[in-house]
Amino acid sequence: MGKTKFKMPSAYTILFLLIAAVAVSTWLIPAGSYVYEDGVPVTGTYNPVEQSPQGVGAVLLAAFSGFYDAVDVCLFILTVGGFLGVVMKTGAVDAGVGAVIRALGGREKWLIPILMLFFGLGGTTYGMWEETMAFYPLLIPVFLAAGYDAVVGISVILLGAGAGVISSTVNPFATGIASGFAGVTLGDGLLLRMIQWVVFEGAAIWYVSSYAAKVKHDPSRSVVGVGAGRLQVSADQEIALTNRRKAILVVFGGVFLIMTYAVVPFNEMGLPLPTLGWWFPELSALFLVGGVLVGLIDRMEEGEIAETFVSGCADLLGVALIIGISRGITVVMNDGAVTDTILHWGEEALSGTGPVGFVVLVYLIYLPLSVLIPSSSGLATLSVPIVAPLGRFAGVGGDLVVTAFQSASGLVNLITPTAAVVMGALALGKVGYDQWFRYVWKLIAYFLVLTIAFLAIGAIMGG
Repeated sequence: MGKTKFKMPSAYTILFLLIAAVAVSTWLIPAGSYVYEDGVPVTGTYNPVEQSPQGVGAVLLAAFSGFYDAVDVCLFILTVGGFLGVVMKTGAVDAGVGAVIRALGGREKWLIPILMLFFGLGGTTYGMWEETMAFYPLLIPVFLAAGYDAVVGISVILLGAGAGVISSTVNPFATGIASGFAGVTLGDGLLLRMIQWVVFEGAAIWYVSSYAAKVKHDPSRSVVGVGAGRLQVSADQEIALTNRRKAILVVFGGVFLIMTYAVVPFNEMGLPLPTLGWWFPELSALFLVGGVLVGLIDRMEEGEIAETFVSGCADLLGVALIIGISRGITVVMNDGAVTDTILHWGEEALSGTGPVGFVVLVYLIYLPLSVLIPSSSGLATLSVPIVAPLGRFAGVGGDLVVTAFQSASGLVNLITPTAAVVMGALALGKVGYDQWFRYVWKLIAYFLVLTIAFLAIGAIMGG
């Protein structure tokens, strides 16, 4: 009898297993809590509290509680699906992709650095991350039609934006919040983070371009197989790019441009541009209006627009569920009162170290913390008020603590199954988590070593 080949569980199973593992940990890890002032934990105030172990019922309910917490982003994903369903039915995307591939005439490789720089700038300036979910269904077909695989399409967005988030320069959601708690300004440590961004974005572009070139030359080297993904568009399909389809593409591109502009906090970045301050509710409305407008341009009947939009929502229902389930992990940790205990362990581990040892240890401690608390703003709020004061005793400035925190959080969110964006992107591209891990682990290792080097240099120069 032949050996049974191991098959990687689905994203849903992986997330439920993680929820169960965290629930088990609440029976083993002592419960504890800090004293909070205005929602911020106070250093040195940790005390044990009554144990609150989470059982089978908590595991079963965690996914639903997480879905309630993430309902805004889940509805956004569904609305994007409805918008794309209407647009795809018009044939405009197929016609546009075909025209782009024919126009490039073998120069498709230049799309990789250009688009990765775009997403990288979004990541480093305003933390472009959850918003990238709308771009995967748009760009995966382009790279599939160009002869690459779905991993290349995912990488351009995920690693492009991710390298930017790791080395956030003026990102108000990670750098800004953490800097405030660390008692420093966004300008403190900016030069180091700008150099870090250049190096990391360059490394990501090189990594993705090298893989894409190998897949283009020899499709058998793909980790998933060329053409993997349900959104494939063949470059050989001759779909006419009529004036009506051109108008639809203008609306299509305009929706994404408006979305990008609307979420950038120009006022917090010191730029003299009107700040709209939109988030998922407003963005969902934008894609709803965009879908209706596209349907009207294509002369669809009212019932056909509604039916197509709902069908498009259904296509991304699985992605929305994955995002909701992933939030359940944090729910179980908080309900089990172990989050503060884990932070306290970090506080104890950091005591009595020198500048280089301190900042490297901070970075290494933040790696597992980022798995358990994938929200960068949430992790900053919980931990930086504790870690930054300890840095002063070790001769490390708050700006370097901020860099260590955001570098660890950004790195982990490229690969952890608790990151909703990672699991959602893989679901959209029909790429298995094991395939993604096998592809990206070397780049993660490069980033890990480079970050430690940057932090050590910063600690030496600051000492």
